[in-house]
Amino acid sequence: MKDPLDVAVASAREAGALLLSYYGSLDPSEVEEKGRNDVVSRADRESEALVREAVLQAFPSDRFVGEEGGASGGEDGSPAWIVDPLDGTANFVRGFPHWAVSIARTSGGAHGPLEVGVVLDPVKGDLFTARRGGGAFRNGKRLHVPPRPGLEGAALSTGFPFRRQERIDTYLRAFRDLFLHVQSIRRTGSAALDLAYVAAGIFDGFFEFGLSPWDTAAGALLVTEAGGLVTDFDGGAAWRTRGNVLAATPGVHAGLLARTSAIGVTEAALGG
Repeated sequence: MKDPLDVAVASAREAGALLLSYYGSLDPSEVEEKGRNDVVSRADRESEALVREAVLQAFPSDRFVGEEGGASGGEDGSPAWIVDPLDGTANFVRGFPHWAVSIARTSGGAHGPLEVGVVLDPVKGDLFTARRGGGAFRNGKRLHVPPRPGLEGAALSTGFPFRRQERIDTYLRAFRDLFLHVQSIRRTGSAALDLAYVAAGIFDGFFEFGLSPWDTAAGALLVTEAGGLVTDFDGGAAWRTRGNVLAATPGVHAGLLARTSAIGVTEAALGG
């Protein structure tokens, strides 16, 4: 039987090569808006089709859930591949070299336990991999989140709630408060890489509202397998379904939860 992690890595590399062939040369006619402040390109769709074909050929009874094409393949409770074929499309189409392929597999159902995760940065050649219970790695080197005890001196990453603009005031309240308690906050435009960078110790934490499963699945497994924590804004597991994510080293995570709770940025405040 094929190893899901090997299949995920091979698929990510193929998709990465395809995306690099388009990078810097997309015609404007090959990019379209699929929503406010949200774009999709020919490269996204071709990358997803490539990954879908590869993983379902290896595991024909599995479910496939992709950002561009939705769900297909096996039954709802089958092992599921959760795929963002190009995380950071806005960066990609503008020539900003920070985007990734994100592939994860669950052991059963789209929101089931995460089994393997891969985040590939084709531009930098960085390959992040994780297997449940087997650790997280960057280019074959084991990752461990650093032992930072709290928010002082921490570097965070974030993403703006551009799809849910009714949350902007809540987001800015959280941003302002955290800004006053940490060393720095960055916004890179790729949640998958933000999470991979938390696992690698480049960032100490990450927070964002309203993400989709394909934005977070692979990166979240990287964080937890590197010793970090991933929760919603109440410290629970609803991030898998609601998409509000706090990911960090244990000490920083405790600080993030304490600060956001103190200013009323909770799951109840964020609504549905």
